[in-house]
Amino acid sequence: LSFLNEKKIDVLIGTHRILSKDVKLKNLGLLIIDEEHRFGVKHKEKIRNLKTKTDVLTMTATPIPRTLQQSLIGLKSLSVIKTPPVSRKPIATAIKYFNWASIRQTINAELLRKGQVYFLNNNIKSIPSYVEKIQSLFPKHVVAGASGKMESGVLEKTVLSFFSGEIDILICTTIIESGLDVTNANSIIVNNAQNFGLPQLYQIRGRVGRGAKQARCLLLVPNKPLEKDAYKRLKTIEQNTALGAGYNVSMKDLEI
Repeated sequence: LSFLNEKKIDVLIGTHRILSKDVKLKNLGLLIIDEEHRFGVKHKEKIRNLKTKTDVLTMTATPIPRTLQQSLIGLKSLSVIKTPPVSRKPIATAIKYFNWASIRQTINAELLRKGQVYFLNNNIKSIPSYVEKIQSLFPKHVVAGASGKMESGVLEKTVLSFFSGEIDILICTTIIESGLDVTNANSIIVNNAQNFGLPQLYQIRGRVGRGAKQARCLLLVPNKPLEKDAYKRLKTIEQNTALGAGYNVSMKDLEI
């Protein structure tokens, strides 16, 4: 903070902490916000107050409905990047009722091509049981769990091990939703996919397919009737697999 007060910093890169009351940025000319959907109402209000003197650029793969609506009525200007990175392929997406045969088949197909797998289970208490079960199905491979409740040192070691390829299957929560870029991880299985919002599903699916390999996303739902909106969200994410489909996904989210 002292360096800020002395104007010794030209570019400041940080988290939500930048918006705290004790962080006073004099002569702030440009504010760039990445992953806009992660900012709450209080943060948005602080940003709105900054806008009188500052240019603001927000970036996201999937604009949240509130932001998209503001752009549609002219309160915000919106531009869309439609050109995907070279060699990227659309992510093959399928929805199935939860069954271990499909899970085993999906994981095995990825392991056979020397890839890594995310198994997203957004329930911390049940992660150890999934680690144990999947380890029993693939005894020759390394299976590990990762969640925000782990000690920071242990979590860091686990994530770095996955980055380096020492872990084959990572059983995790939505902690992987953004920031992870593991080009060798090209299959993701999402348990209870009906509980996620559209932008979140789109972000989660984007953890795979970061390289030239064909990536796969398996969305698992319980074997019972889904709520109408949950069904619409899942069909939208299944149908919009093209690279750069975030805008279409957001439009459907706004409609729902």
